[in-house]
Amino acid sequence: MEEKKTSALHIISRIISDFFNPLVSLFIYFLYLSFQNYTFKQAIIHFLPILLIVIIPVIFWLIWNVKTGRYTNMDVSNRVQRKSLYIFIAVCIITYQIYHYIINGFIDFVMLFILVLLFALQYSNLYIKSSMHTAFNVFVAALFYAFDWKAGIFWLGIAALVGITRIILKRHTVKEVFMGAGIAFLISFIYLYCNIQFQH
Repeated sequence: MEEKKTSALHIISRIISDFFNPLVSLFIYFLYLSFQNYTFKQAIIHFLPILLIVIIPVIFWLIWNVKTGRYTNMDVSNRVQRKSLYIFIAVCIITYQIYHYIINGFIDFVMLFILVLLFALQYSNLYIKSSMHTAFNVFVAALFYAFDWKAGIFWLGIAALVGITRIILKRHTVKEVFMGAGIAFLISFIYLYCNIQFQH
């Protein structure tokens, strides 16, 4: 009986963890942002470059590295393997920022903070394998909070749930989940503060 419960818990945890991985959570936010703030045509113009320059290349990079055996799994649970993932994501974001600057004349503020969060996690990874799932979901909660505090609180609940699933699935220890959340809270606080300052 205990085995069945554990098995069901693992299945549910896997579904939650897989669905709310950093790419999907950011995809949902950017989709929300694009269609909330712009007309359909403007939304496509805003969202498509993010999809084509950042999200899709990272997905293909993960699939290719798992297929060739360079990564153990799509979560990239191995701390050593994560180094190349961090570098690749950073290259994609910087490429997008260059494109955005050429087209619009300014850098994307949200993507800048995603890059800062990524560098913070990469630095942390030298000492402890911080949970990317937890960190990015905490930051996505801050992104939603900037628009609607209720949506932000709701997503913070999702981030907490994701953190718990990472521990259940043994992808991270409690310390690693808290480290990811702590880094993201700090970056999120700076982001929200800057966001408020720019609005005034």
